[in-house]
Amino acid sequence: MTRLILASGSQIRRDILTGAGLEFEVIVKPVDEAAIKASMLAEGEKPKDIADALAEAKARKVSLIEPGLVIGADQIMVMDGIVFDKPRDIEEARDRLKDMRGKTHYLIGAVVICENGQPVWRHVSKTSLTVRDFSDEFLEYYLGLEGERVCKSVGAYRFEGPGSQLFSHVEGDFFSILGLSLLPVLDYLRIRGAILG
Repeated sequence: MTRLILASGSQIRRDILTGAGLEFEVIVKPVDEAAIKASMLAEGEKPKDIADALAEAKARKVSLIEPGLVIGADQIMVMDGIVFDKPRDIEEARDRLKDMRGKTHYLIGAVVICENGQPVWRHVSKTSLTVRDFSDEFLEYYLGLEGERVCKSVGAYRFEGPGSQLFSHVEGDFFSILGLSLLPVLDYLRIRGAILG
């Protein structure tokens, strides 16, 4: 079987691949995501291209030194035409969630698979999420429940956990919302013979 490597430190991405029954290694090499994002934003690049470039940078960095198929992924949140980063602290998460209340935002996700330092497959997804008009009391309850975990995702929520209570409507693939478009990845791995078809 082909060696599979996940070039991401994200626990949820590990859980998605593990849940699908895949055998893989996790190898992460540092990439200056902030510099890539800032440069591309300054050049007016589209969010989908930024997410794609970040996913490729992660996969390529590992693929240059490790044999096998290397999976890189990234996700960007866009609301009111603004691209967001992860909140720095709970206060920033609180402010962001208040601003998101009653609005729709988009998660742009990209997955790039590299081999021998070159991209061999890529996929970009866009999901739409509408946040309900929740109460201030619920917000404080939610922040108390999640604590520092709200700083680990760009939207300040874990959709697979209590964060699901923030929403009134979503459009898109569940796995893409979590940060890794699983079904297209599995399709490609089957085509390559990396997993059973």
